[in-house]
Amino acid sequence: MSEIEIKVPNIGDFKDVEVIEVLVSEGQTLKKNDPLITIESDKSSVEIPSNFDGKIKTLKTKVGDKVSEGDLILILENINEVQKKVEKKPEIKKEIKKTQEIKLETQKISTNQNKVLNISSASPKVRKFARELGVDINQVAGSERKGRVIERDVKLFVASKSNNLVNNENKSNEKIKQEYSHSEFGEVEIKDIPRVKKLSSKYLMNSWTNIPHVTNHDEADITELEEFRTSLTDIYTGEKKKITPLAFIVKALTASLKKFPNFNSSIDDIDGGKMTVKKYYHIGIAVDTPHGLMVPKLRNADNKNINLISSELKNLSDQCRNLKIDKKELFGGSMTITSLGGIGGSFFTPIINFPEVAILGIGRSEKKQVFLDGKFVTRTMLPLSLSYDHRIIDGAEAARFNNELKENLGKNFAYKLAI
Repeated sequence: MSEIEIKVPNIGDFKDVEVIEVLVSEGQTLKKNDPLITIESDKSSVEIPSNFDGKIKTLKTKVGDKVSEGDLILILENINEVQKKVEKKPEIKKEIKKTQEIKLETQKISTNQNKVLNISSASPKVRKFARELGVDINQVAGSERKGRVIERDVKLFVASKSNNLVNNENKSNEKIKQEYSHSEFGEVEIKDIPRVKKLSSKYLMNSWTNIPHVTNHDEADITELEEFRTSLTDIYTGEKKKITPLAFIVKALTASLKKFPNFNSSIDDIDGGKMTVKKYYHIGIAVDTPHGLMVPKLRNADNKNINLISSELKNLSDQCRNLKIDKKELFGGSMTITSLGGIGGSFFTPIINFPEVAILGIGRSEKKQVFLDGKFVTRTMLPLSLSYDHRIIDGAEAARFNNELKENLGKNFAYKLAI
């Protein structure tokens, strides 16, 4: 019986590329151009197809292997010879034995066909997208021709799993009963939950449950910015101006949103695969009030200077604390900033303010020793915690966004922000 060796073809100027998926199994019948394995380099993922028809005799590659051009993937048996072997008429004296062998062969083929059915067809880009979300691509039902999986199918799969999780949690919560009263263990006091917290709780729960959150932590060097901010004086009175760092952060964030429009978007139709990219820049500001957390919007931040932004931040905070804010001003944002700088702390995981797709958390700045230009120097560092919706924004884009934001807050901030 003739055998065919299937090897890694010319894949360009790459060596020792990792095998991230094996799409076939031993005993499986292949047709020409059926995908065999998926390999991934630093730049892309590629499926390696079969050049021949045949039946897999031996697999020589597994997930995690490093392969280069010419490496053996698998050995095929000539499919025509396999078919002749199955169709060959058995001798009478060996009829029982041959019949048993044919049954076993049929069972193997049937089993392998079932295995094939569990292997979804999808492009390398879609497979990578599924891996980033932690989804087994073989569990996703494809909507395209021959069951091919596209990115929309993966998103629907994630959404359905999230809904099932919520339903299961709700059922579970219904079953949980408190066995003992709190008062049995000591003195207690029953208090009303503030109205603002009651209203915001359902939005927080919806966001945390339905949005696949990822948080990137980083630090921005704001040494020059702080020196400039603390040196500002009124041109008429000569008194120092009280402008908070938040005003500069709003300006820096707005400049970053212009360069990365995906962060200034919302998912309105996940089933239809549609997103809304906003052309305005309304920055949400998380305000800590006695009534609970409120997030008013500073409108058109791109058209306002630092002085005006600082003034409006104070007005919005006062309106929230005095419950004078219009309800509509709590909606229609581009992206939200939540700052713990005035209280303390460094990094945390802020929850995305739905329907936005990202939120920036700010910690308290502190002076640190930083190795710069060949020596250790004292610099003022600002902790950044960027949470984002992984359905729209991937890790690489988030890292680039953070780099842009740090640049806008860095030593050339005056040129970047045009203040």
